Amino acid sequence: MNIDNIWFFEKVNLFSMLCPHKFKAYKKTHNFNCYKKKEYIYFEEDSANKVYLIEKGKVKIGYYTHEGNEVVKAVLIKGELFGEKAILGEEKRNEFAKSLDNETSICPVDVQTMHDLMRNNKPFSFKIYKLIGFRIKRLERQLDVLMFKDTKTRLLEFIEQLANDYGHVCDKTGNKIINHPYTQKDIASLIGTSRPTVNILLNELKDNKIIDFNQKSIILLKKTTDVS
Repeated sequence: MNIDNIWFFEKVNLFSMLCPHKFKAYKKTHNFNCYKKKEYIYFEEDSANKVYLIEKGKVKIGYYTHEGNEVVKAVLIKGELFGEKAILGEEKRNEFAKSLDNETSICPVDVQTMHDLMRNNKPFSFKIYKLIGFRIKRLERQLDVLMFKDTKTRLLEFIEQLANDYGHVCDKTGNKIINHPYTQKDIASLIGTSRPTVNILLNELKDNKIIDFNQKSIILLKKTTDVS
């Protein structure tokens, strides 16, 4: 079992564990923020004075190049945390966060409240620091893949990562079904290529009976479930 699988089995719904409305000391002053699709939660260079938990919906994390091109770092779903570098003392954002759903609900937590909650809950504090370390490791690996591997290999390794994060085996067929939150444009940005190239490669893998796919899922066919 690789490190991603270990993390996947240990992950918890951080929203259900941490949201301040569950704590008497913070409940009265706590509010949720709602966002429509394509609304920004924060921009690059905004003050980093909060972290955020996703109650429902999806959130894209990314940045813009000097040429104005969008680069996607992650797409996060219900229960996940973002803006976490503020915990480590980041003063300004070096990325943006944008809602991908029309009914995204976010729980903002100011950094001081987060530090208080972490101080009083050591197991949770450990999970937060582990999350931050895991994300740094994943970004480092992503950069390594972009620099040294060809496009098809980058796509195959990304599919393997999706399988670790979102996949489950169908009992009837033995195929691994991956219900993931990424568009082909997002995948292209993450692996450093164009959307048409991603589409061509996905269709090539489909023709070779390695995968099947539609807009919202990828299916790893049983005889080639291990794509590494």
